[in-house]
Amino acid sequence: MADLDDAVATRGVAVIGAGPVGQTTSLLLARRGVPVVLLDGRPERDPVGSKAICQQRDVLDVWEFAGGGRRIAAEGVTWRTARTFHRDRELFADHLPDAGVSEFPPFVNISQARVEEILDEQIARQPLIEVRWDREVVGLAQDSSGVTIRCVGGRDLRAAYAVACAGARAESVRRALGVTFGGRSFDDRFLICDIRADLPDWADERRFYFDPAWNPGRQVLIHPCPGGVFRIDWQVPEDYDLVAEQWSGALDERIRAIVGDVGYDVVWSSVYRFHSRVVDRMRVGRVLLAGDCAHLYAPFGARGLNSGVGDADNAAWKLAWVLRGWAGEALLESYHAERHAAAEENLAVTTATMDFLVPHDEDRRRRREAVLTGAVSDPGLRGQVDSGRLAEPFWYVASPLTTVDETRPFAGRPPRATVPSPGPGILVPDVPVSVADCTRLRELARSGFLVLAAPEADLAAAEAVLTAGNRRGGTDEGEWTGPLRVLAADDVDPTGSVAAELGMRSGELWVLRPDAYVAAVITDPRDLGPVLRRACGRAATPVR
Repeated sequence: MADLDDAVATRGVAVIGAGPVGQTTSLLLARRGVPVVLLDGRPERDPVGSKAICQQRDVLDVWEFAGGGRRIAAEGVTWRTARTFHRDRELFADHLPDAGVSEFPPFVNISQARVEEILDEQIARQPLIEVRWDREVVGLAQDSSGVTIRCVGGRDLRAAYAVACAGARAESVRRALGVTFGGRSFDDRFLICDIRADLPDWADERRFYFDPAWNPGRQVLIHPCPGGVFRIDWQVPEDYDLVAEQWSGALDERIRAIVGDVGYDVVWSSVYRFHSRVVDRMRVGRVLLAGDCAHLYAPFGARGLNSGVGDADNAAWKLAWVLRGWAGEALLESYHAERHAAAEENLAVTTATMDFLVPHDEDRRRRREAVLTGAVSDPGLRGQVDSGRLAEPFWYVASPLTTVDETRPFAGRPPRATVPSPGPGILVPDVPVSVADCTRLRELARSGFLVLAAPEADLAAAEAVLTAGNRRGGTDEGEWTGPLRVLAADDVDPTGSVAAELGMRSGELWVLRPDAYVAAVITDPRDLGPVLRRACGRAATPVR
């Protein structure tokens, strides 16, 4: 323990909060050689309830790099269709696309508790991670060389950096960092019941009901889960009393109105209130904030945990590059720039959904009713029905790390159930590759920076530029250090699917970051130096 404490104090990270975001952060850091102490204020794991259940395809991909994605996907329930109803009539069904040829389905439903168990097993196998329970964090103090994490009972810890993944109730952490947590809370509450029942017709799709007969004037959401369990969310009034419904038998009537006469068991139930909040800063010196500690969203669209894993993925490679001496501290500021923009996007999307679900005045209620009624027969109105835009990776097109390609302009938020075309700032589509140590393009990218050369690109010139820059070395005055590969697209995939899925043009060089996002697309090998310096957070030199 003393050796790990010394390593964390000088070249490691303290991760605060052992939920899925903290677990993912720890595993990704350790995968890149960074020692981690994972702290949690609870005495032990408390696997109660399903909590966050919808795990998005690209999050499964991150978890596979961390060590558990395939297992989580295999145990979960796959769904590819999201149906939306108004009363008893179906308005439309979104059939979710595959960007590239991913090995993962669009969404897998599996309880947060089970995800935590699988990630715990991966952590137990990782010698660079130590988990310490019963470490309630009550303060943080920073200086020029590190962070002191103050815990109840004087069991303090010193770390080079910290990532705060302490959840929604992390007031002491946010207060210690001096960040605000602005936003609002919604009056209506939502009842969750996990029920076990035999409902085969609903076993592989999400269902959303506006104003059904069995919850008039409000909404119901139904999700399939493993083991014959269905997660049902009812919108209920602010004064809803779950205990009173349980005692009176009204809860049984509520469930029977949906499932009919089949037998069922209530596995778990809870009532919760939605919040839309985001901190004003996601980086404060040597501390990064992630997950619910940094942002809270209404859950329609499954943007909570999925966005938190996006935070973890972004934070981990940047901390690793700084701690391994491959980049300067300026790279960490891009964490705030990129993930705060993602948080604001998620806030805008989920707030718009809640405004549609819970109109604020009579005019908006009438407008919503007109949209829902008309959408049955008018396809033009269906795009205005908002039952929750499903989680998707954010696009870093405006990031200080991204080199803009004027020939690939970003068209803005893509239509529902679609993804942006590949280009700078976009997560690269995943496709199979034929490389000795990798089978997937994203796996190849995550090993470090990757330069992919399209047909007719001057691969020899690119390699010469990078070799010369690497000889100079250094994180400030030289070109770059750290893992970097230069490969021809045709060599990693002789079938041509990599070039086809990316939309490569003759002579192009695609530069991918260690989180598999596209940093740049260029044609002149001499621009590789400026592009890589920018992607590592250093002062950018204009490209030609």
